[in-house]
Amino acid sequence: MFMLIAKTIDMPRERLVSRESEGEEESRFNYALRPQYFNQYIGQEPLIRKLRIAVEAARQRNEPVEHVLLHGPPGLGKTTLAHIIANEVKAHVHVANGAALTKGADLAGILTKLQDGDILFIDEIHRLPAVVEEYLYPAMEDFKIDITLDAGMHARTITMPLPAFTLVGATTRMGLLTGPMRGRFGLPLNLQFYAPESLHEILRQNSAQLKLEPDDKALWEIAQRSRGTPRIANRLLRRVRDFADVEKKGQFTLAVTRDALELEGIDSLGLDEQDRTVLKTLIEVYDGGPAGIEAIAATMGEETDTLVDVIEPYLLQQKFLTRTRQGRRATPKAYQHLGIKYIERGEPTLYDSEP
Repeated sequence: MFMLIAKTIDMPRERLVSRESEGEEESRFNYALRPQYFNQYIGQEPLIRKLRIAVEAARQRNEPVEHVLLHGPPGLGKTTLAHIIANEVKAHVHVANGAALTKGADLAGILTKLQDGDILFIDEIHRLPAVVEEYLYPAMEDFKIDITLDAGMHARTITMPLPAFTLVGATTRMGLLTGPMRGRFGLPLNLQFYAPESLHEILRQNSAQLKLEPDDKALWEIAQRSRGTPRIANRLLRRVRDFADVEKKGQFTLAVTRDALELEGIDSLGLDEQDRTVLKTLIEVYDGGPAGIEAIAATMGEETDTLVDVIEPYLLQQKFLTRTRQGRRATPKAYQHLGIKYIERGEPTLYDSEP
């Protein structure tokens, strides 16, 4: 019993504003709302234009689309774009995850099932082991793979031709991709965070598909708190819908939306309780910094990796804190947002060196 309780305590807390998927249920919900073609896609206009041109050019030449690398934070639509490309060229899409392909045989099994023009989508492609990555090179360049039969002195290699296909790779960690792998993609495309106007339009269309009748101001409120991420916007839409149905007899107004998001701890700029705790710790314990990330994590009782990879990126993006050689510092904007009086300080005290 004691071990079971300890295990539960160590489990990471789920965050409503996390850009990572919450699992199968959320994936099914988002799949039902997913645009199917370029003309239905909202936002990312420069990227969509490049993709549309590449797809149309390949279609006119009766060739497969050149390999596409989509990189950017989670929840911005990389998987959706892979399916759109497949729909535009009327091809099948085969989905794999980089971490699941542990040996060359795993990849060979997928590649040999492809047909001409098919799309192979590998999510988190930066997690491919080196041996699998090297196995993929001739498949991408020459549409062939070398398969080794037997072992030892009786080993022999045969070359198997593959149908012309398009690899669409997706990664949230572009820096972890090797140079040779990056160089084999003809179209490296970076997804940017969405403007509130784009998120509002996405929410408006999704509300229509869900047969909801929210006030327009309510949708703007959700869009402003969604951290520029459609996945979060759809998640908040679901939570507000549930709150409205149970607590307010289906009334989807601005006031109801604010009450629902306040209940979830999501403030006007999309910060949740963990975000605010980081800023309060930095301001109240370390006088606004600079303070090392390890010191902040120890004070909060959090893992350093959780702060660096999950919480800190949005705070940096929104200019609530800055990184210096000495450590993290809270900005005047952080003080203002938390309602704490900002006092201009002289030379900062070094509480902890930056790891």
